[in-house]
Amino acid sequence: MIKVTVESLGQPPAKARLERIEKARVTIGRSADNDIVLPDGSVSHRHAEILYQDGNFYITDLGSTNGTLVNNQSITPKQSIPVDGNNAVIVGVFRLKVSKDGGNGPTGHLSAPEAEPESETIIERIPESTASEEKTASEEKTASEKKSAPEKKSAPKEKSAPEEKSAPEASAPKTVGSQKTHEYLNFKKEVHNRLLSIIDLRRMDLKKLSDEELRKQCLDIVQKIVKEKKKGLPSNLDESAFIKDVLDEALGLGPLEDLLEDPRVSEVMVNRKDQIYVEKDGKIELSPRIFTNDQSVLNIIARIITPLGRRIDESSPMVDARLKDGSRVNAVIPPLALNGPCITIRKFAKETLKSSDLVRFGSLNQSMVDFIKICVKYKKNIVISGGTGSGKTTLLNLFSSFIPPGERVVTIEDAAELQLQQAHVIRLESRPPNIEGKGEIKIRDLVRNSLRMRPDRIIVGECRGGESLDMLQAMNTGHDGSMTTAHANTPHDLLSRLETMVLMAGEELPSRAIREQIAGAVDIIVQQTRFSCGARKITNISEVVGIEEDRIVLQDIFYFKQEGLDENNHTKGKFIATGWIPSLFDELIRRGMEIDMGIFHN
Repeated sequence: MIKVTVESLGQPPAKARLERIEKARVTIGRSADNDIVLPDGSVSHRHAEILYQDGNFYITDLGSTNGTLVNNQSITPKQSIPVDGNNAVIVGVFRLKVSKDGGNGPTGHLSAPEAEPESETIIERIPESTASEEKTASEEKTASEKKSAPEKKSAPKEKSAPEEKSAPEASAPKTVGSQKTHEYLNFKKEVHNRLLSIIDLRRMDLKKLSDEELRKQCLDIVQKIVKEKKKGLPSNLDESAFIKDVLDEALGLGPLEDLLEDPRVSEVMVNRKDQIYVEKDGKIELSPRIFTNDQSVLNIIARIITPLGRRIDESSPMVDARLKDGSRVNAVIPPLALNGPCITIRKFAKETLKSSDLVRFGSLNQSMVDFIKICVKYKKNIVISGGTGSGKTTLLNLFSSFIPPGERVVTIEDAAELQLQQAHVIRLESRPPNIEGKGEIKIRDLVRNSLRMRPDRIIVGECRGGESLDMLQAMNTGHDGSMTTAHANTPHDLLSRLETMVLMAGEELPSRAIREQIAGAVDIIVQQTRFSCGARKITNISEVVGIEEDRIVLQDIFYFKQEGLDENNHTKGKFIATGWIPSLFDELIRRGMEIDMGIFHN
């Protein structure tokens, strides 16, 4: 007898569902005629099959739309992969574990399932039917009507009364951004499921289609579906907006698509399915967009992380990832996220910001730009410090653009975000552990390995722990001109934080030795601050002068002097040069190079 445990990603193990089937070949899919039915749009009608042969189990993908994963690795369609109870098989938004359940193996006959512990729920067999997704949508609508029945008990009305009662609420939105009603959401889900059904039926090879070709074909299909269901359309439906909504959910990031396209939006925060906040023009506000349900949010998360080979489930309910354009994504699901799956997207600008852009925005002045250019050109080690969302990565991108062409640069990140313009760049990305807890590659491992890759410069996206020691040692051993970022509120706080992060490496170094490492490795600290009005400015550029009496000495070269708020409550002030001449410039002058010393005078 084949025993298959089915878990929905994001649900606790207590809600695991169990199938026991006495067959040598078990089919898995969305249609009711499969042996294991997974009723979700992320699953194809006939998605995969399990074969029992010679005492072993094999999983085969049947050419599904979204593919099948074994231990987080996608398998080739029609390829048979051996699996056992230790392997996790991902089908859409479900995880399956296959094992033998007593007896002499599958025989081809079904037996009555035995009683299971209370923590498991046995899947009920869905009778064979040809209605597929339309039937599912109809059942959901009926269930919704039954749920509202108690409210109309006290005042019996005609059969059409429920529709009259909900008429103002049920009018379909005129734009995608308006509040979705139950009627609108149910109809959208019905059309969405029908679209997936047709795509699966046609066996479209999605990998061979470009995004534009795929969207065009799906657009034609959805238009035909809407035309067929003309009579069932909600009243006042904006057809073009509705079609775009369906396509966004089927092919993109659903209600997040328009938010990510808005150039004024810099961050998108999904707190739960019906609460999405955005940071627009530096201010946080509530968006009118919502998801259909928690499963829709999970589908979007899966769509983002699956191509990156990452996973998220109750055993690993947090994940860092990125979008195609490099935007940073963080997702957390239950049981950690109590209100349902949540997503945070730090959006990157479509075009890389130049120094002239930041000068225009008031983030720094031209003298500071000229100073940083010289520091980068002559290989000074730079650490960018700042709080969350202060713009450290944007600044790191800008500074890296000053690296002369031809130098070999190695970038190391948790989720690749840096967008270097040079040709000779090696990009490395850390890797989380697989479902068995193995295969993790940390930032520290990559920093150590980069030393063997003959880099001229090493750029670490962010130092958070023990990798700080390796980064400092790289800066001290011939990899001048390296750069990184770290979280801190002031340059002095950064020095303390670097010391703490070095101790996290577990090497038990004395504090004096750590401070000497920091003083010898770091040349320039650039402090970036995000003000309450949303403005981001460089508030300090400081030189690490050396170490005196066990204390690292800093000297400000530039700083921002705040002078209150203007009439629009925006931070106002000016950038001031202290007049301090860094040791690098003294050295360049001794070498006879022409340097514009006017940048150090106001």
